[in-house]
Amino acid sequence: MPVRKITFEEDGIYHVYNRGVEKRTIFLDNRDYFRAIHDLYEFNDERPATLLYYKKPFLESYETRSHRTAWERKPIVEILAFVLMPNHYHLLLRQLKDGGVTEFMQRFGVGYAMYFNQRYQRTGRLFEAPFKAVRIEREAHFLHLPFYIHANPLDLKFPEWRERRLRKPHSALQYLKSYRWSSFPDYVGIKNFPSVTTRSFLTQVFGTPKSFGEMTLSLLKEVDFVAVEKVALESLDSA
Repeated sequence: MPVRKITFEEDGIYHVYNRGVEKRTIFLDNRDYFRAIHDLYEFNDERPATLLYYKKPFLESYETRSHRTAWERKPIVEILAFVLMPNHYHLLLRQLKDGGVTEFMQRFGVGYAMYFNQRYQRTGRLFEAPFKAVRIEREAHFLHLPFYIHANPLDLKFPEWRERRLRKPHSALQYLKSYRWSSFPDYVGIKNFPSVTTRSFLTQVFGTPKSFGEMTLSLLKEVDFVAVEKVALESLDSA
């Protein structure tokens, strides 16, 4: 296993990323996406998280599965932002306890892989490698990382966004609002999976849901996406 070049510290904020082994698709349908959303919520708790859920059909909605009250749960990280893509995911995490990021990512990786392997009758690793992470410290990170994470779904419909050739930014923004497997809808005032994320930190930076949407639109029109991607992925080290 590679030697970690990054130290996870309490209250530190980290961009965490992983993808399917050999870039394989890891979310094949809505059931898989719902399962991953469930796991983001369920495994973010100091109490031991059972992995037995993967044996049960995931027929209940995320909202039904997520009724623990605040006093019953004690999160080990804050999930500030997330996006799930067909073959990878991005998370923006704040560590709340010593070892919280590593513990959470191990739970999520193992739990989802067990579910996936049983459902599709496969064996072996699901993810390409141990998760990668970068500590968020510079102002450019705080400005561009949430945008970069939330803009990833544009690859599915507006792939030209990464080359500064986006000709319909308003349509792209509407697409991001409609992409369910992301925290973006909740940030712009569309109730989606509000219990998964802690949004107070980023709303202090970007303001109201209206302001968040306007900032995203502005970045879609003007930002150098190659530079944003470089900032977003710089120093990503294997965990």
